[in-house]
Amino acid sequence: ARLLQSEGSDMYGVDIHPGARLGDGITIDHATGVVIGETSVVGDNVYLMHDVTLGATGTGNAHDRHPKIGAGAFLGAKSTVLGNIHVGQGATIA
Repeated sequence: ARLLQSEGSDMYGVDIHPGARLGDGITIDHATGVVIGETSVVGDNVYLMHDVTLGATGTGNAHDRHPKIGAGAFLGAKSTVLGNIHVGQGATIA
């Protein structure tokens, strides 16, 4: 998994941690620059544009540090969502 993640990051500019949980039917449109962190959860049928970051705040391993994205959400280009927060089902972040 780590080799696949590393190759994808180098070749396509996409960094999806092997520990991230991804739902069905996700679209990563113009994937360049997309970063999805280790404890991120992305629901079904989420649409991600280019340069989207789902990242952590802090460096501790004792808790869940990444965002949870609800089903059917839309994250527009250059959206940055940091920390352990929940983006609701069908939400739009522009």
